[in-house]
Amino acid sequence: MKVSRRSHVPPFAVMEILAAANARRAAGQSVLNLCAGEPATGASGVVRDLAAQLLAEGDLGYTEALGSPALRRAIAAHYERWYGADVDPARVAVTTGSSGGFMLAFLAAFDVGDRVALARPGYPAYKNILAALGCEVVELDCGPETRYQPTVAQLEALDRPVAGLVVASPANPTGTMIRAEELDALAHWCADHDVRLVSDEIYHGITYGSEIGPVTAAKYLDLGAIVINSFSKYWAMTGWRLGWMLLPDDLVVPVDALAGNVALCPPALAQHAGVAAFSAEGYAAAEENVRRYAACRELLLARLPELGWTQVAPADGAFYLYADVSASGLDSITWCARLLDEAGVALTPGTDFDGVDGAAWVRLSFASSVEVVGEAVDRIVAWQRTLST
Repeated sequence: MKVSRRSHVPPFAVMEILAAANARRAAGQSVLNLCAGEPATGASGVVRDLAAQLLAEGDLGYTEALGSPALRRAIAAHYERWYGADVDPARVAVTTGSSGGFMLAFLAAFDVGDRVALARPGYPAYKNILAALGCEVVELDCGPETRYQPTVAQLEALDRPVAGLVVASPANPTGTMIRAEELDALAHWCADHDVRLVSDEIYHGITYGSEIGPVTAAKYLDLGAIVINSFSKYWAMTGWRLGWMLLPDDLVVPVDALAGNVALCPPALAQHAGVAAFSAEGYAAAEENVRRYAACRELLLARLPELGWTQVAPADGAFYLYADVSASGLDSITWCARLLDEAGVALTPGTDFDGVDGAAWVRLSFASSVEVVGEAVDRIVAWQRTLST
């Protein structure tokens, strides 16, 4: 029987590492898992309590395709609170995680054959979803000279026009952020060239005192931009599968129609409980997580000389350290496989994020405790010594 060409997208290497780590744990062996971009704490108590109440007595039927009115209003109020941005709740679309948001955004904004630009290294699902939808992915080689972020100059240098640009700030896997003036230049270049800007902002709130503050593309909705965010990272609600989009006016009706046909609505329990994430208790719990990530980050940066990792992307935000391990003489897939097998530490090979240079890089997620990250560094340092003997 036929299998569609569009389904031939590569799997995440991180999922293979996770499977190997789980198998090792099931066999009774010690594993320190720093490969997945998943907060270790889970949802805050106020969200879980409301969910329990809703399970006992709430109405968990379908909501509107674009999400419950209460949650859409809460998301709009969040933009006023954090950014001073006036967002109409009618422009908010609640989605099944940010992944569902990307699928809806790409379906609504691009046609088969459209060319869409994005940074390399970058989150692999962007290009895999676009490829599955029949779009042509245009990778922009973004290294330390551009702080791993795309620039107007790179867009100007393209040999053919693009229909879209995907940006992420803070970015996965590098943790770098786009400066306000750079995002402004990109947004206006896109508007002037009829290019749809899609801004991934799922790591907003997880930053570390950099002079580069997180800026939202919500101010560019009238220029045609799309903003995508999620409850998974800052609010540590990965398995709840809840995210949202902010939409320009011309995409509200198309996304509404697509969402109703594809999923009817996002998970109702997660939607109703998610309103509590915007309470004082919800923000406080999220900020406590960020303080823990910051402590893990400081530990890692302080121990870089021991690790011998001299090329590291600036970890301005998110909870990743992206490091060049090519001095080991191993490619990153082999390096990660041996590290897990011989030292019991799970990291992600850079090939997930960069098909050209990723064999030299690995990603370490520090969305864990200081104790776990510290022990992982001890193991990595000791294991790397064995490679040189």
